Amino acid sequence: MLSNSYQRQVAEAIKEVETHTDAEVMAVVAKEADNYLYISTLWAAFLALLLSPLFQYLPWWISFQQAFILQWILFIALAIFFRWRPITMRLVPKKIKFWRASNLARRQFLEQELHSTKGRLGLLIFVCEAEHYVEILADRGLAQHITNDNWQVIIESFIQEIKRGKAGEALLSCIAQCGELLREAAPRSAVKDELPNHLVLIN
Repeated sequence: MLSNSYQRQVAEAIKEVETHTDAEVMAVVAKEADNYLYISTLWAAFLALLLSPLFQYLPWWISFQQAFILQWILFIALAIFFRWRPITMRLVPKKIKFWRASNLARRQFLEQELHSTKGRLGLLIFVCEAEHYVEILADRGLAQHITNDNWQVIIESFIQEIKRGKAGEALLSCIAQCGELLREAAPRSAVKDELPNHLVLIN
């Protein structure tokens, strides 16, 4: 999804949509919303504490000091192992991942100045890869004409495309579907292009 050729296709798709609407569309793809290191460290600490009582059942006698050192070794080993990204993402509850991704989406809506467009017609298509999270945020001028249910249909279609292995087509199709709704809700009345059309990447 992040090749230069694909980024050009996204920019052209957004430009095409904006020729038919006063809305300003922007697409943001983030690699991850958080590194979640605090969660992997908490898991390591929890398991180290949970397993420490088992040390008394070791086949040889160890002193309290040796048990304490073993506990620290276990904690450090688990903390390092849990920092492997596939493991980390499995340890993080889905609710927390979505919460972090949602917060990042809202920050991007503000940072990309979608809230300051004329007529409050900003639209953000946000994708967070590590969290498998997709959200469409519409400013007030669009929200009064297009319901969340309409956006949700497009999001579900986006997710189905991803599951079918069509990641490249998914975002382009999402932009096109959003364009159809925007054309009806905010048809073009003037020549304007307030914000960049390129795909915004957050690594």
